[in-house]
Amino acid sequence: MKMSILDRVLLFITGLLAAYQIAFVIDGFSTLPLIAYTIAFGVLLVSGLLIILLGFEVLDSPIVVIVATMIPLNLSLGLAWQNLASYKVMYLVFVIVGFLAIIITRSLPMPGQIPTLVLALVHGIAGMTIFLLPIILSMQGQTTPFFSLIGIGGALIGIGGLLLSFLKMGKPILSRETIFRVLPGLLLLMTVCFVAGFKYG
Repeated sequence: MKMSILDRVLLFITGLLAAYQIAFVIDGFSTLPLIAYTIAFGVLLVSGLLIILLGFEVLDSPIVVIVATMIPLNLSLGLAWQNLASYKVMYLVFVIVGFLAIIITRSLPMPGQIPTLVLALVHGIAGMTIFLLPIILSMQGQTTPFFSLIGIGGALIGIGGLLLSFLKMGKPILSRETIFRVLPGLLLLMTVCFVAGFKYG
């Protein structure tokens, strides 16, 4: 599918926001969250630039699944490390094991639906962490209401991941053209939610 000028503009703005997040918004965080968020938004920035340069066809690469996993895993790790003191080491172990499991199941021949199940489990836990944790903390008054925007961003990244995952499995929820038509706007809206949530939350 040919990329329109609007698609490129939306992806470019997304990249600028991701760079702004890395340079200014997360600057004062402690070491591990800083590293985790930098990786997540760095991958988002590079992914957006690659799509602009190479087109939507770059999303067909098998390595995309592995690289894209770094965004929700690192975002959820940063949130868990900052806000779930009792479980932060356990969650770090989950992130490492989950990422290694995805690399192995995507790199080696695996029977049946094992790669899909592993991906769904890892993405599911990370996605629910990003979605629920900021909203719960905001409702409890531990953060400002703006922090819940991170949860909304998490829901949007979950929708995008779901659309792309089913497309790669050959069971698309929407047509390939429709998915690629909405993806740039979805990525931009997601990034806006993340930046606003972290900056004002």
